[in-house]
Amino acid sequence: MENQRLFLIIGLVFLGLLLFQQWQKDYGQPTTASTPQVQSTDIPGAAPSGSGPTTAAIPQASTIPADVPTAPQASSTSGPVVVNGEGNKLPVAQRVHIVTDVLDVELDTFGGDIRQVDLKKYPVSIEKKDVPTRLMTDTGARLFVAQSGFSMVEGQGPNHESIYQVTQNEYRLSEGKDEVKVDLTWTGQDGTKVIKTYTFHRGSYLIDMNYKVVNRSGTDWKGSFYRQMQRTHYGEDHKLGFVYTYMGGVIYTPQDHFEKIKFEAMQKKNLDRQNVHGGWVAMMQHYFLGAWIPDQDKVNNFFSKYLNLRYYIGMISPVETVAAGSSKDFHSEYYVGPKVQSVLEKIAPGLELTNDYGFLTVIAKPIFWLLQHIHSLIGNWGWSIIFLTVLIKLAFFKLSETSYRSMANMRKLQPRMKALKERYGDDKQKMNAALMEMYKTEKINPLGGCLPILVQIPVFISLYWVLLEAVELRQAPFMLWIQDLATQDPYYVLPLLMGATMFLQQRLNPAPLDPVQAKVMMFLPVIFTVFFLFFPAGLVLYWVVNNSLSITQQWVITRRVEAGTGKK
Repeated sequence: MENQRLFLIIGLVFLGLLLFQQWQKDYGQPTTASTPQVQSTDIPGAAPSGSGPTTAAIPQASTIPADVPTAPQASSTSGPVVVNGEGNKLPVAQRVHIVTDVLDVELDTFGGDIRQVDLKKYPVSIEKKDVPTRLMTDTGARLFVAQSGFSMVEGQGPNHESIYQVTQNEYRLSEGKDEVKVDLTWTGQDGTKVIKTYTFHRGSYLIDMNYKVVNRSGTDWKGSFYRQMQRTHYGEDHKLGFVYTYMGGVIYTPQDHFEKIKFEAMQKKNLDRQNVHGGWVAMMQHYFLGAWIPDQDKVNNFFSKYLNLRYYIGMISPVETVAAGSSKDFHSEYYVGPKVQSVLEKIAPGLELTNDYGFLTVIAKPIFWLLQHIHSLIGNWGWSIIFLTVLIKLAFFKLSETSYRSMANMRKLQPRMKALKERYGDDKQKMNAALMEMYKTEKINPLGGCLPILVQIPVFISLYWVLLEAVELRQAPFMLWIQDLATQDPYYVLPLLMGATMFLQQRLNPAPLDPVQAKVMMFLPVIFTVFFLFFPAGLVLYWVVNNSLSITQQWVITRRVEAGTGKK
C-alpha cells in the first residue's frame, strides 16, 4: 500500500501549500493597538491635496553630518501664488494631467511627484470595462506615490517638498506623435535652476525622468540624487480567494539578485545596501508594480524606512558636484504598469522576476514561454492552458504509465492482501513479511509508482504559479460562462468537475487496507473541491484537464493489467 500512502502524502502536501499561502501574509500591518498616535494630517486620505510627508522622509546624503538640516528650499514665485498674512508671496501647488494611449497620470507641482496613475488598458473588472485600474494614488487607504529630488550638502536644490512651476496643466499624446514631454521648473534663491522633465512614450509604461541642474549660484553645487516610493499597507488587497500573492518591496542587485523587502522587515529595520551598481527598487503587488530603475552604469545606495504609517523604499546616489557656471543631467526611469514578462526583461536585468514564481522560477519560466507560444497560435488563453496540459502530460506519459501500471498491479492483488490482513490480524510484522514475499513472487515493486509521481510534482507546482501570476490571464475569456480566467468560476462548474474527476481517479486506485486511511482518502476530493471553489478559473481548468487525461490513461492501463495483457 505504499503507493496509496504516497498519494495521501501528496494530497496533504498540496493542502499544506494552500494553507501556508492562506496564512503567509505580510506581517507588520498597522493596527490600532500597536501603532503610534499621529496627527490626522499623517493619515492617508486625511491630508489636503498637494500636501506631502514631513522633511524627515527626505533621505540624507551619506556624507551629511547628523546636524545638517534638509528642509525644503524656497522656489521662485513665478506662476500661481498666494499672499500670506505678512504680505509674502508663496507659490501654490498645482496638478498636471498627462494622458497617453496607455496611461492617465497626475503629477503634482508640490515635489513634482507622480501622484496618480490609471492603467487605461486594464479595467478594474469585466463588469466595469470603462473604469481603469488605479495603481497609484495619494488619497485613501492605498496611498502609493513616486518621489524624487536632491539631498543637499552645499547649495540649493529641490526635494519632494519643493514647489515647481509649469507652463500648462494638461498634456496629451497627439496622433502621429510617439512621446510627450512635461517640464517642471524650480529656481532657488541662489539662482540655481533645475528643470525636471518627464517623457511619456506611446504604448509604454516606462517613464523617463531627467533633472537638468544649472548652477548659477557662483559656488559649487553638491547634492545626492534620490528616488523613492511611498505607500501605505492597509487591508487584504493581495488576497485572491484562498491564495495570497506577495505585496511589498523588492530590490535587485548584481550581487544578491532578486530580494523581497517585506513591509514587516521595513518596520523592524531600515534597509541600507551600499554601493549598488545598476539594479532597481520596486513596490510590487499581484499583476502590477512600480519600479525606479537607475542608469545601469551608476552607483546608488538602496534604502527603506517606515515613518508615520508609511513605507518607503528607494535609492540615493553618492554626493555629486556641479561646478559654478556649469550644468549637469541626472537621469532615471520609472516603470508603472503590468508585470508583462517579455516587456520587463528588456528594461533591466532581473525585472521580469517580479513575476513571482518563487524557488521554482527555473522551471516556471520555460513553462510560461511555452504557454505564450501556444497562445500566439491559438489566440485563446483557456485553450492554450488545455493544450499546454496535454503537452505536459505527453512529456510525462511513460513515467505516468509506470506509476499507473504499478497501481493496477497492486489493485489486482487487493483480494489476496485483504486475506493476509484477515489471517495475521494485528501482527504487522508477519503481515509485512507476507506482503513482501507476495510482491517478490509476483515481481511487483510496491514503490514502482513513487519516482514518476515525485518527478512531476515540481512541474505541476510551477505551472500552478505560472497560471496564478500571469497578468495575461487577467480578464481573459475562455468560452461560455468563463469570461475571466483570473477569477473564480461564477457558477462553480469547474471546481465541481475537478472534484468529480478526483473521485473517479481515486476509484481506480487500490483501496487502503487501513480504515482510517480509507476515510481520509474518501474526504480528500471534498476538501479539494471546497478549496478550488475560490481558485481562479484558469487554475481549476488545468486541474480538470490534467485529472481527465490521467483518468483516461489510468483506466486503459488498469483494464489491460486486469485482463492479463499489461506488463507487470
